[in-house]
Order: sequence, then structure tokens, then C-alpha cells
Amino acid sequence: MDIPALIKELNRTDEHQHIEAKRGTEAGKAVMKTVSAFSNEPDLGGGYILFGLKRDETTLFPSYDIVGVDDPDQLSADLSTQCRDMLNRPVRPQIETQIVEGGPIVGVEVPEAGASDKPVYLKGEGLPGGAYRRISSTDQSCTDDDLFALFQERQNESYDQSIVSDASLRDIDPEALQQYREARAEMKPEAEELNWSDDELVHAINAARRQEGMLRPTVAGILLFGSKKALFPAVRVDYIRVPGREWIGHADERYTSTVEMRGPIIEVIRRAQAAVMDDLPRGFSLGDDDMHRQEPTALPRRALREAIVNAVMHRDYRVHQPTQIIRYSNRVEVVNAGYSLKAEDDLGEVGSLQRNPIIATALHETGIAETKGSGIRVMRREMEEADLAPPTFESDRNANKFTARLLMHHFLGADDRAWLKHFESLSAEQMKALVFVREVGAIDNPTFRQLSGADTLDASTALRDLREKDLLEKRGGGKATYYLPTETLLDPWEEMQGTKESTYDDPKTGLSQEGSSPDKAGSSLDKKKSSPDKAKISLDKEVPAEIRTELEDLGQRTNPQQFRRVLKQLCDWQSLRAGEIAELTGRDVKYLVQQYLSPMIEDDELEYTIPEMPNHPKQAYRTPDD
Repeated sequence: MDIPALIKELNRTDEHQHIEAKRGTEAGKAVMKTVSAFSNEPDLGGGYILFGLKRDETTLFPSYDIVGVDDPDQLSADLSTQCRDMLNRPVRPQIETQIVEGGPIVGVEVPEAGASDKPVYLKGEGLPGGAYRRISSTDQSCTDDDLFALFQERQNESYDQSIVSDASLRDIDPEALQQYREARAEMKPEAEELNWSDDELVHAINAARRQEGMLRPTVAGILLFGSKKALFPAVRVDYIRVPGREWIGHADERYTSTVEMRGPIIEVIRRAQAAVMDDLPRGFSLGDDDMHRQEPTALPRRALREAIVNAVMHRDYRVHQPTQIIRYSNRVEVVNAGYSLKAEDDLGEVGSLQRNPIIATALHETGIAETKGSGIRVMRREMEEADLAPPTFESDRNANKFTARLLMHHFLGADDRAWLKHFESLSAEQMKALVFVREVGAIDNPTFRQLSGADTLDASTALRDLREKDLLEKRGGGKATYYLPTETLLDPWEEMQGTKESTYDDPKTGLSQEGSSPDKAGSSLDKKKSSPDKAKISLDKEVPAEIRTELEDLGQRTNPQQFRRVLKQLCDWQSLRAGEIAELTGRDVKYLVQQYLSPMIEDDELEYTIPEMPNHPKQAYRTPDD
């Protein structure tokens, strides 16, 4: 174990999926959570825990000071004992003490457990809460979906294989079964099941199972072949057209249009793809050898299909909310319930962790879905061959959702090249990142890695370089770091487009920020404070009387539950940014976000207006639709 090399990597990238730093010199429950996470995370190969390091919070970049461990022998002995006794099965980590810059550092290498030994969990907490997974740089308590992923080699039944107790074979649509037969015949004309009766077919593919001597449809059977009256109410795909580049929110629904699609999965996938493709802008080309005009669409058909298929195939059907296809002016985003069972860094790798194996098998055997685990690779290849920005993906465990984003932007067009000439010494990966942040409004380390194919170390170095060039501004910190475009980056583009604006908005505060450096940002806030009542007065004129009364009654020591109720009333009235809420309630923005807004998001009392990117510069808060 090369502890100095691990510390060097830590200082370049901060904590990440493979390394955890601990200041404490004692083993305990928090350490056991990390041991559980490293042991359980599929295909991670384990990870390292380093004791005797303290993060310097005063520096702009990740920096860990060596403080050493007081009694490394005692720590090593305690840790070995706890790994044996506190977990449901013993874990045998490799533990070493090395002297680095005069201080003893204890390094612990935790191996990944074998498939038959997972999940590894804290005996005192039990399942599912006592089992953990390593997601990015955090230890996340397992959910039922996580346990399914860990148990899948031994588990006999998935959710989509469970029987729908109040359904019968009369709820299976013969037309939907015929569509399946036709698609299967195209893939494999000699398939034996094509000669079977409908009852035999649905039984063979687990669309129906025997219960008390009768065949009853499974969840997969209803989703794949159910008649419309038998389908679950929220199992649908919504195609939403939004003008501009940002989610407007439910206060402005008149500016959006929505097409709802219900029916058997195979039919809905085809309808959804057709609806989006027919709506996308088309180009025009006529090659030298072409007899007919060509009208290429703004997105490759196959990439769009894979995004839709993946959303339908991998969504969490226990969550009663529709899959959304959101069409902005510059991109298409496909959002489904159910975070990725694979780590974001492993997306596109061979192999697939399937939430709905029966549905996935049916889609694979009919050629609707690609070979298992290759859908994201296909999307990346198709976008690259069309000279478009690479697709990006966000898996949000807290909100239990997954977003695939396809930018309708050619890389690198003449306008992009002209714009990028304003900036010196950029790598190809940095150019992609700058176009992305210009189009979407924010970027983080995982997104940079998806765009460029870089590893965590290289991505961190490239983003740091863009900061030093005054092209990106860092916000957040540690595990929640993200980057905004600066005026140095945006001004040349806005001048080229004739749309120059002097401000952009901070995603956490919602306050307008001028400039890109900390000094400029500070002067902008000072200007804001010079006339603090302007925005508040504008809002107060519209605030309903009953809410205004509640606001006037707020004191600085208001009961937290009362304050939450007032925040819900405000955000139910209209979508508001954190800065606006702070002005109305007389609270500090940072305090408001940390103590109330973020916890209320986690408790489903509030939701983001731009849920697909929580750190979006235009982010605001609203109450969820019932």
C-alpha cells in the first residue's frame, strides 16, 4: 500500500469513490459504514481509508494536512476487531502504518466482498439501513433497490415478476401480444415460442404465473401487454415541450405543452420516439451523388430511442410518477423514476444491473433494446458520429431518479470555434466542457468526465485550469462542488449573438451575480444590498394577504415547524429562488438553504423547478404537485 501516493491523489481530487480520509484516531460506527460501503459496491474492487488527515477548509483547492494518529497500534487492533464483530460477516482489511512527513498515517485497504457474501451490513442496524454502498465520495444507506442489486444472484423474484393479485388473463391485450410476436419474428423467425398459444407465451416469458392453479398476470405482463384499463394509472410517458433552455415551473404551465402516452410498453416506446422525432428541427442536404434530398434530424434517431428505452426499461415502477421526455430549445432530457443501480462512473461499461429483468428480457428479445449494458455506449457512439455533444447522465439517489441529456449542438461548429478562439491553451476536453456549460448553465466533475472520458484526476486538473483562466467559477465545496460560467466566458459569445447580458444567477442563492472573480461577486452583492428593499417591495405587492400576515408575524426565533409551513405557503403561491425567499423572510440565504430548503427537498415538502440539475443557475423552489 503506497500511502504517500494515496495522499497525493487525495489532494488532487478530494475524497472520491476509492478513498476516504478520516481525521479521527479511533475506529467506530462511522468507519464501519465506510467498510460496509467499500465491501458492497459492485465492481468497485474495494477502497482505502486513511487515518490521520485533516482537510484544510480555508483553501480553494482540496488540501489535506497530516496530523498523524496518536496510537496507530491501538487503532489497528480496534479496527480489526470491529471488522470482525460489528458486521454480519467478518471483513479482513489490510492495515498498515507508514510515516509521512513525520506523522504516522494508518492506511486501511478494504476488499470488495464476494457476490455470495453481500450485503455486508452492521449487525446492530440490520437491513436495509445497516448496509451501505459507496456512491461517489459518500457512504449511502441501502434502499430496497440496492438490496435487489446485491441480492440479485440469489433472489428468486423481482418486482416486475410479482403477481398482480386482482388481474386476470382477460386484462392482457391480444393486440399487444401480436406486436410482441411480430417484433420477435423479425429478430428470430425460427423462435419456438412463436408457435405457442397466447397463454403458453405469457407463461413462458414470465408475463403470467400460476397462482392456486390459475394463470395470473405479473407486473411485467401488465406493463408489457396490459389493456389500457388494466394499466397502472401513473405508468405513462409524458412528452413536454418547453420554450427556451430552462424549466419554467408549474406557475407558468401555460407556456408548456404536454402529450400523455399510455399503453403497453412496446407501443408507448414507438409512439414516444415518433412524437419527439417528428417535433425536432430538421436540416437539409443534397450530396453530389444523391438523387433525393436528405432531411437529417437534430438528434440521431437511434440515440433518442436508446434514451427512451433505457428510461422505460430501468425505471422504478413502484414509484407512481410518469416518465418525462422534456424537449427544450437546445436539448432533450429523458427523466425516469429510479436512480442507476450502477455507479455513474461505470455507466456504459459492459454488463447491466437490471431493476426489471423480465421487462428487459422482453425488450432485448424483440430488438427494441440493445444488448445488455450497451445502450449508453450506443448513445455515445451515435452522438459522436453525428458530431454532437456527448450525452450526459445524472443519477440522483435522494430524489430516486435518472436523467439522460442529449444536446442538439454540433461539436465544434464554426460559431463555437470562433468563440473558443478568445481563450488560449484549451484542450479538446476543455472545449467540450465550455460549450456544455454555456448551453446548460453549470457543470460538475462527473459531467466533465462523461463529456471527455477523463478520469477523476484529469477532470479535476482540467476544471482547476479553467478556474485559473477565469472561465469557470467554483461554487459549493467538497462533495457538492459545481462550476458556473463567468462573464469572461460568456461575454464573447453574447457579443457574437447580440444578446449580451451583464449578470447571471447563482443556483444556491438565486441572487444576480456580476463578474466572475470573488471580488467582483462581492461587489455585486454590495450593489444588491445598497437597495435591499427593491426586490422585496416588488414581491410584497403581489404576496397574498394571508401569507403577508404570516410573514409579518415571523420572528428571528420562530418555531421551525411554523417556519416550514410559511415556506410551503410561499412556494405554493409561486416558484421562488432562495434569494427571494431570504428577502421575504429576513433570513440569511446560506442559513436558509442549509437549515430549511435542502431538508424540505429531502422530505418531499418542496421540489426544484429544474429537477434534472439541482445546481442549475436558474434554480427555484416550489411545492410538489399532488
